Amino acid sequence: MSVSQRLVKTFVRWEAVLVVLLVGVFILNTSLSPFFLRRVNLLNATYNFMERAIMALPMMLIIIVGEIDISVAGTIALSSTMMGLAMQAGASIPVMVMVALGTGLLAGMLNAVIVLRFRVPSIAVTIGTMSLYRGIAYVILGNQAITGYPRELAAVGQGVVGNTMFPVPLAIFIVLAVVFGVVLHRSRLGRCFYAIGNNATAARFSGLPVDRYKAALFSLNGLVAGFAAVLLTSRILSTRPNIATAWELEVVTLVVLGGVAITGGKGSIYGVLLSVFTIGYLRFGLSLINVPSQVIGIITGLLLVGAIILPGLFEKLSNRMIIDRQLIPEIDSEATATDA
Repeated sequence: MSVSQRLVKTFVRWEAVLVVLLVGVFILNTSLSPFFLRRVNLLNATYNFMERAIMALPMMLIIIVGEIDISVAGTIALSSTMMGLAMQAGASIPVMVMVALGTGLLAGMLNAVIVLRFRVPSIAVTIGTMSLYRGIAYVILGNQAITGYPRELAAVGQGVVGNTMFPVPLAIFIVLAVVFGVVLHRSRLGRCFYAIGNNATAARFSGLPVDRYKAALFSLNGLVAGFAAVLLTSRILSTRPNIATAWELEVVTLVVLGGVAITGGKGSIYGVLLSVFTIGYLRFGLSLINVPSQVIGIITGLLLVGAIILPGLFEKLSNRMIIDRQLIPEIDSEATATDA
């Protein structure tokens, strides 16, 4: 492939579009509010979307292998509820964290068992368990809230790194993003995930333990949702059964907008990272000028629809432009031969 062809393929890649979109978000929000482009505000804004950003990382892997998990928000509600009950029973902070993580892990394992043992589509299973997990939280709490968490817990969801202004949740997200990126793009395991997403049957006949990998990813997704429940609970220092309502759609939006094909087998950590900060700062900037949450939801929905449709169009455009560039020299050479 020539240099010009590589440049064409680069500039019509979805990640390049996301870079332009992110820059546009910054330009738009800076023009609308003088408070947007301040370092302290940009850092503090990440507190509001880091839990969803962290959940987008394992969700990315699940979608790449051709599955989906809609139950993550319900898992957060259930994990936070179990964490609150442990606190009321006199548990220490480490024990509360372990309870939340264990609850999330068990929820993810249940999803894996139903999907893989009974061969039921993951979207149908996780829609059901989404209602199940949040329903359990409502049965336990009703309309009540659990409060009275120790202030030391706030160091996780509200704290900063050392004497800096750098938020702890953002630091955790960066570390996890590096780990997930290395696994996906620099390991044999990542190549296996892509192979499963492109053709699970062929991957199975090639000797890959497809079900084992999928079970591990569902379990990991539940575990990370439990960790997100710890971050969210420590940030707001309370537990309600309606906590993280509708977050499952926002997490899927982050992943799909990042260029991960909803059909599986395609995507990168770079696109997801760009999507996280594009959506996060878009919502932050619009909230600064008091745009209603319903309007923000409409904008997010439009981005999701565009993210599903546009990457395929850009890929076709890229291939067409490369083919055209390959044909032009042939046409010119034929014309020269005819003239001669």
